[in-house]
Amino acid sequence: MAIVITEDCINCDACVAECPNNAIYEPDQNWSYSEKTALSGSVVTPDGLTLDADAENEPLSDEFYFIVTSKCTECKGFHDEPQCAKVCPVDCCVPDENHPETEAELLKKKAWLHGE
Repeated sequence: MAIVITEDCINCDACVAECPNNAIYEPDQNWSYSEKTALSGSVVTPDGLTLDADAENEPLSDEFYFIVTSKCTECKGFHDEPQCAKVCPVDCCVPDENHPETEAELLKKKAWLHGE
């Protein structure tokens, strides 16, 4: 499953640089699928949805850092554990129980994001 940042976030910024998928954003920051991934233009997601990877999407939080679930792979294929959770000083990067995913699904998402 993806990782989520809870409201306990102190906006310290430690997690952002650790994310290999660029799935973590500052409060109130627009985001896109293409940012620091291999995606560009019209793409089909692993779930079969067609979207514009370059489109800017609304922030998911205006109070604390947030993780875009559809870009989070729990660092599978890069590290043995989610790096955001590893560096978080207040332990607010936790598994997102609302988005269960298998390791195979996470690795498929990683391949999609990075053009593998």
